[in-house]
Amino acid sequence: MSQAAATQAESLPGSSPARIEGSTLALYVATVFLWGVSWIGIKAQLGVVAPEMSVLWRFVLAALCTWGWVLVAGKKVRFSLSDHLRFVAVGFCLFSCNFICFYYGGLTVPSGLLSVVFSLASIFNLVLGFVIFRQKVEARVALGGLIGALGIVLLFWPEIAGAGFNPAALRGLGLCVLGTLFFCSGNMISTVVQRRGAPLISANAWAMTYGVIVLLALNLARGNAFIIEPTVKYVGALVYLAIGASVLAFASYLTLLRRLGAARAGYATVLFPIIALAVSTILEGYVWTPLAAAGVVLALAGNVLVLRRPAAKA
Repeated sequence: MSQAAATQAESLPGSSPARIEGSTLALYVATVFLWGVSWIGIKAQLGVVAPEMSVLWRFVLAALCTWGWVLVAGKKVRFSLSDHLRFVAVGFCLFSCNFICFYYGGLTVPSGLLSVVFSLASIFNLVLGFVIFRQKVEARVALGGLIGALGIVLLFWPEIAGAGFNPAALRGLGLCVLGTLFFCSGNMISTVVQRRGAPLISANAWAMTYGVIVLLALNLARGNAFIIEPTVKYVGALVYLAIGASVLAFASYLTLLRRLGAARAGYATVLFPIIALAVSTILEGYVWTPLAAAGVVLALAGNVLVLRRPAAKA
């Protein structure tokens, strides 16, 4: 569920095999593709339905699917009050506020750029891990974070500086950064949940449920109409985001964590922005500039530097 939690899995015996089997490669490709395409799905839901209402429908469906998974697998469903309070916090950060920020950011930011900002979650996770858990940050990791941040500035600069100064692009960038911070905060809380021994799928089911409650309350407070846009594009995007991007991709990534460990599986977060940017270029007509291209290279290079583990000394 989080980079910090996944790092623990990496230390388990057999978690990082030397050879990648065909089925593992297939899971890797599936994860990168499912998450890479999901950003254009978010854009497809914007326009008629309020963004927070679209997020609500997405996680109502995702929560139902996850609860079905829990019940079929016979996972634990009863937890203490303290665990439920943590599930509420995860639902608030990871399955509601995080996505609301990105959906609103998508109103002014091309889908491919959304994914590049989100790819910096690995860097934000390490920063929060240092602040909250006092995890050591190596010089290599700090350098990777600086390079990645510089890449984001270069990538968004054409959008922000267009027509003199574009406050909408700057606001969209700010929302994406805030959404990533919500995501990473949810990761930190979920790390505590996992350390307490809660099954990951059960924890997700409860967290999604509480996220749905938060979204329901927000939509009621804002007086949003409880509607679904009756088009193939909207409904298709909803089904894909709920089942493909929120259930299947997550299941694939969990399997990769178990087989490869966090460092090698984490490269998926570097690769899926490439898919998202290609889709955005084809479907949204995203126009590349030399500065934007350099920004993408730096942002992804920063992630690679953060995720790469130095070879063990002989």
